Amino acid sequence: MKKIFLMCFFLLGISAVSFAQGGGGRMGGNPEEQAKRLQAQLKLDDAQTAKIKAIYDVQAKKRDSLMTATNGDRQAMMQAWRPMMEASNAKIKEVLTADQKAAFEKWQAERASRMRQGGGNPPPAQK
Repeated sequence: MKKIFLMCFFLLGISAVSFAQGGGGRMGGNPEEQAKRLQAQLKLDDAQTAKIKAIYDVQAKKRDSLMTATNGDRQAMMQAWRPMMEASNAKIKEVLTADQKAAFEKWQAERASRMRQGGGNPPPAQK
């Protein structure tokens, strides 16, 4: 009985740590979650959301290939990742209206500021 009790606490602890770290998912979520987040923040229509999801799908495949190619070398991955991310953001901006583009750029600047301060993405309740 004691072993079962300890095992339950162990599993609960692992679940709590995993949840606190974003569920162990990718940076920013999967392409569909990323597109839906932008849809909510920028008030995108369905056609824009579909185009942005396609951009994020391509980005995710490139990111996965890059992670494999760099063999866990974080520095090398970040150097190669930045131009890919900038290219994806440029494609996203092409899909947006002028007002949406301004809001997207503001959101990116705020996010970059949080990253420099060690914050990353805010929890969903703060968005």
